Amino acid sequence: MHGMIAGPLGISHARMGSGTTWVPDVTPMRAIHATWGEWSVMLHGVAFLQYDRQYSRRGDDQFGLIDWEMLMLMRRMGSGLLHLHAMTSLEPLTLGAEGYPLLLQTGETYEGRPLVDRQHPHDLVMELAAMYERPVSSNLAVSFYAGLAGEPAMGPVAFMHRPSAQSDPLAPLGHHWQDATHITFGVMTAGLFSQRWKLEGSWFNGREPDENRWDLDLRSPDSWAGRLTLAPTERLSVAGWYGYLESPEASHPDESTRRYGTSVLFAHPGVGGGWSSMLLWAANDHGHGAEPSFVAESDLEIRGHSVFARYEYVRKSAEDLVVETGGDDDVFPIHSLVGGYARDLVTTGSAAIGAGIRASINFIPESLAESYGTQRPAGVAVYVRVRPPDVMRAP
Repeated sequence: MHGMIAGPLGISHARMGSGTTWVPDVTPMRAIHATWGEWSVMLHGVAFLQYDRQYSRRGDDQFGLIDWEMLMLMRRMGSGLLHLHAMTSLEPLTLGAEGYPLLLQTGETYEGRPLVDRQHPHDLVMELAAMYERPVSSNLAVSFYAGLAGEPAMGPVAFMHRPSAQSDPLAPLGHHWQDATHITFGVMTAGLFSQRWKLEGSWFNGREPDENRWDLDLRSPDSWAGRLTLAPTERLSVAGWYGYLESPEASHPDESTRRYGTSVLFAHPGVGGGWSSMLLWAANDHGHGAEPSFVAESDLEIRGHSVFARYEYVRKSAEDLVVETGGDDDVFPIHSLVGGYARDLVTTGSAAIGAGIRASINFIPESLAESYGTQRPAGVAVYVRVRPPDVMRAP
């Protein structure tokens, strides 16, 4: 990352995750970098052109394109650093309003009904935000982040930005227990940080995006969150968060949620990539006790070859999964295993183009098997991936 504007307190830009999160300093960053007058410009992004096949009675298949593109502009302003972030996705067009098939996935709605066994598409505008960071002493700095679309200080690094998930195009099954607030329409965050820790607080609109993926669903801020992040070494990032979401789901307008959790991200540099892993525990509480989820995921990349894996545990209700049971309070433990391989095939001056395969198998209780036709519903996806060609690192 030579030639880029240095961050406050000498913190590397490689530490920047989604929103205001931190990843380990040695995390590889794929981006196209340029300068424009006093501005430092970075273009990030990835596109997965895929065929997704989910088996079982409730499965489906689809050709689709999963993508995100992000433009970051940075320049000095006084003694501080100004960031301008804009991120978009074409998924409302390339996937459609129902998103893509993903067994046991839940969250948000389609035509007023709960989306189930599908992952909803992201909105056209995923981030439209500004951040200003300024040192106040030799070892302390402040930050201010605000956006019409952005991410509050709640949750881990969003899944599409996590190095440990960079080769897996599909969302975790616990997405709405963990990082669903990565697209929030109206957010303000203030932070105090040193080289090794950051304390943040956010005030934001807690309502999830609606079914119209083309607009900005602005609403008065009504929710709050706080997060503490530690960077004890250049290879570790540890975070813990707690927040309150006022009426996050339009389908349950009288129900609010407390969301909390912790994550540990690890990175080890390597030749042409590296090894990145994450452990995550997160929970929702709708007033009836914690609903937990757990994720362990890892990605090993060496000279364009990537091997990745994910294990998940999450508990979902009969209402979440839209299944008929003997009682409204039935909750089902779900275990999921994912594995895959990807390889960059062609690298040009502007893109690395590769191909990959992802396979998953889920383990569900016998009481849920009637709905799916099996206790081991599975899926597979094959894809072509396009991403920036260069791995940028801190000097």
